[in-house]
Amino acid sequence: MRTRTADDLAALLGSAAASLAVVWVLFGQVLAWSGTLGFLVCWYLAFLGLYVVVTALSNPRHVVWARVAATWIHAGVAVVAAGLGTAVVYTFVQGAPALAHVNFFTQDMAGVGPTAPLSRGGILHAIVGSIIEIAIASAVSVPLGVATAVFMTEVGGRFSRIVRTVVEAMTALPSIVAGLFIYTTLIVSLHLPRTGFTAAMAISVMMLPIIARAADVALRVVPGGLREAGLALGASQWETVRRIVLPTARPGLATAVILGVARSVGETSPVLLTSGASTYFNANPFQDPMNSLPLFVFSSVRSGEPLYIQRGFGAASVLLAGVLVLFVITRLVARSSGVRRSRVRQRASSS
Repeated sequence: MRTRTADDLAALLGSAAASLAVVWVLFGQVLAWSGTLGFLVCWYLAFLGLYVVVTALSNPRHVVWARVAATWIHAGVAVVAAGLGTAVVYTFVQGAPALAHVNFFTQDMAGVGPTAPLSRGGILHAIVGSIIEIAIASAVSVPLGVATAVFMTEVGGRFSRIVRTVVEAMTALPSIVAGLFIYTTLIVSLHLPRTGFTAAMAISVMMLPIIARAADVALRVVPGGLREAGLALGASQWETVRRIVLPTARPGLATAVILGVARSVGETSPVLLTSGASTYFNANPFQDPMNSLPLFVFSSVRSGEPLYIQRGFGAASVLLAGVLVLFVITRLVARSSGVRRSRVRQRASSS
């Protein structure tokens, strides 16, 4: 069923061409309809019906349904890829005029108005602010997330099931709730000012369950024979975890950290409530408001000024490029993790 012959390829291409011709005649000439989306939907439905008829002429029923299911799956993948590609290309195209200026990466917006030309001002303060906030949030979330995963995987017990339920529930926590939590506890109750530190705390609330959940998965795939071998050699449970389990799951833990950072770097709601907006460069996370890339994009797009909106799209392009790089690194680390796990399993089975 998976092999495709020349007849199958001819049926696929012929059905696509014939359905395109029929829909073009009926949609635009006979019925005088209009609209690109309607045309594509009608074309796909006509192609699907014609493809079923043509495939049924030379194949049994189960092959026909397999071809139909494959067509549905590929169509869904194409729709998702088209939506993602359109968003990425549109963002970079709109931000290209701002990205073409070197000052966009080397200057801040202090003293630069919304109508100033693109040769003045930049997003240096937002880039540095995002890096500082993510660094502080990672310093808080990574140890707590890995420790939580170790507790859920290695300790167990009734309380660990409660912790796992809470972690899974927090994974779907809306970002605005995390921002409101930090706003009410640190800013309203403890009277802390809106700074980069409070924004980092809000980001850490979003990052912690993601790292804990992904690290839990990475630790659970470590072969149990390695734990048993460590305990059999006289090592304690903590020594086994520290010297055997954690080093073995290191690529998976790195993937968990990168996923948490990539998920949190683009959050707007937490920083909108906790960091405050600024146009000047500020590298001190404990004093004065600190801007970030998501907050800069939000404020610039809302301004209504065309040049400022272009700056917002340029900042969104930088943010999008950073997230794409992080996900590529995640894929590479995950691939090396899979290779390493297969080698460990082979050694465990051979021993």
